[in-house]
Amino acid sequence: MGRKAATAIDDKKEALASGLASAASMLYEKADDLPGGEKVARAARSAAEAMERAAVYVRDQDLKGVVSDVQQVAKRNPGVTLLTAVAVGFLLARSLSRH
Repeated sequence: MGRKAATAIDDKKEALASGLASAASMLYEKADDLPGGEKVARAARSAAEAMERAAVYVRDQDLKGVVSDVQQVAKRNPGVTLLTAVAVGFLLARSLSRH
């Protein structure tokens, strides 16, 4: 990947991290008001915690570190990686076809 592209991506990571942290905070605030009772609220809080960890990860890692981590996960879990790639591709295609 080119140096300019890597720099541009690294420059946008604070906005991404802030968005994740903000979404996590909103989810925490709304968790107890969601329909479905305590089970749903617990799941929402768990998702919010994961989003907060993701925000910290995005802030702390540069693009090279992220690529390295993704490669390690893909080597350890090729099946899960393939399914994730298919799901992301499907969602991206669906999202782009609506515009």
